[in-house]
Amino acid sequence: METQAHTVGGLLRDWRARRRLSQLDLACEAEVSTRHLSFIECGRASPSRDLLMRLAEPLALPLRAQNELLVAAGFAPVHRESPMDAPDMAAARAAVQGVLAAQSPFPALAVDRHWNLVLANAAAEALLAGADPQLRVAPVNVLRATLHPLGLAGAIVNLAEWRHHVLARLKGEVDRCADPVLAALHDELSALPCPASRHPPGPVARIAVPLVVRDPAGEGVLSFLSTTSVFGTATDVTLAELTLECFYPADEATRRVLLERA
Repeated sequence: METQAHTVGGLLRDWRARRRLSQLDLACEAEVSTRHLSFIECGRASPSRDLLMRLAEPLALPLRAQNELLVAAGFAPVHRESPMDAPDMAAARAAVQGVLAAQSPFPALAVDRHWNLVLANAAAEALLAGADPQLRVAPVNVLRATLHPLGLAGAIVNLAEWRHHVLARLKGEVDRCADPVLAALHDELSALPCPASRHPPGPVARIAVPLVVRDPAGEGVLSFLSTTSVFGTATDVTLAELTLECFYPADEATRRVLLERA
């Protein structure tokens, strides 16, 4: 028996509540009567495919959620989901590899929607190599490998600050996407032990949270600022959910060490 949460009406109601929109707000944005929207949500009316796509826009539904909404209403999904090694994804994969290569000798990696590693350059692989082998068995979850005591946690100088940053970002993704796997990952990582902060904030910390790690190939520390990139015009679910994380030196000492090492 289909649960109410997985009916088209239940999905619309859940997403509308998540986006904090009233029926009137959503109805006005989608140019449909509030009465008709109410009937759809309670199962008394069946929406057209065109109406569902109009409703998806103000709800800011991810491509995966758009497909789920259409399928729940009895329509075929409109956004395909291709593996990264599919022939049609060759150009996108080459673009990702180009970005990661251009980032060298600074770390950069690509992750899927659950933070599983898809691609990484040599500098990122060198950092992840510090994690216990059991955390580096594919699929490698980058957040788990970073915050777990058997992962990089012991090498992160500002672990308390970085952990707070990572968990806050992950919580935002859970709230935005309602992904149960991400929710479980957030709960798992939140339960990991974390020592009190002993890292004095530097100048960079006033504008962003840096990742400060002990240099695996030296005696000093490396400090990075991270940036996030996504494919803003992707129509494939896999590509739309791919995230590129690039790490740049947060100080001249880190830049000099990595450039000399390269």
